[in-house]
Amino acid sequence: MNTAAATSSAKRRIPLRGWPIIALRLAALLATLLACLGAYYLLAPFTRANPVPRRFLRAVGMICGLRTRLAGSPPTRRGVLLANHVSWLDIPALAGATGTAFVAHDGLAGIGPLRWLCELNDTVFVARHDRRSVAAQIEQVRRAIADTGRLAIFPEGTTSDGSGLLPFKSSLLSAVDADCGALAIQPIWLDYGAQVADIAWVGAEPGLANALRLLARWRPIRLTVHCLPPLPAEQRTDRKAIARHAREAIEQVMTRPRAG
Repeated sequence: MNTAAATSSAKRRIPLRGWPIIALRLAALLATLLACLGAYYLLAPFTRANPVPRRFLRAVGMICGLRTRLAGSPPTRRGVLLANHVSWLDIPALAGATGTAFVAHDGLAGIGPLRWLCELNDTVFVARHDRRSVAAQIEQVRRAIADTGRLAIFPEGTTSDGSGLLPFKSSLLSAVDADCGALAIQPIWLDYGAQVADIAWVGAEPGLANALRLLARWRPIRLTVHCLPPLPAEQRTDRKAIARHAREAIEQVMTRPRAG
């Protein structure tokens, strides 16, 4: 291991005082999951738009130390949110703040327990290379929006270090392509501020190591969810135009000088 890698590894090592809070948070997450599963199935026969998954994700964020603030235009009641992607925390943060469901790539669908939990929150799995499934995906999108009102997509397709944006993959928008003229499309900037480099899940860091490292933090993780104005009709003619203009809108606000 070279010197830079060793230094980075040392910085990311979990200190001894971090393990007690990890244990407490894991216990709280398990208790919350069990309680919310009971509430979900209790309410399921009586409501189509079950509120429990979004409440669960909001609780997950709070237990993990997230302190989320909404800024800008309130999320539209019926539409699609396009957000940058920095961490697994983006999911509980965005769901908790806006009540959204998500579009995810079909690789996650192969993980049984994770697929089951995602489907409780009306997740739509997109098979990017299977044209035959597009019609079914479009129907899933319409059903998810009817149930939850909002659907979020991370068009980068993976997490970044938060200092900039990766290219937006228009293929991830294929499921909303048929309805892009009728749906509100709203760009979202997830802003972790100066701590973003420590929060980001990038490089060779394993997912479990990243999760434990964030759970070991004693200081809160502050996140501002910037809801930018919805794209005008002329910028959402098709999925490629949507990807380009949404990325430009987020990049513009990311690079704007901060007050003070």
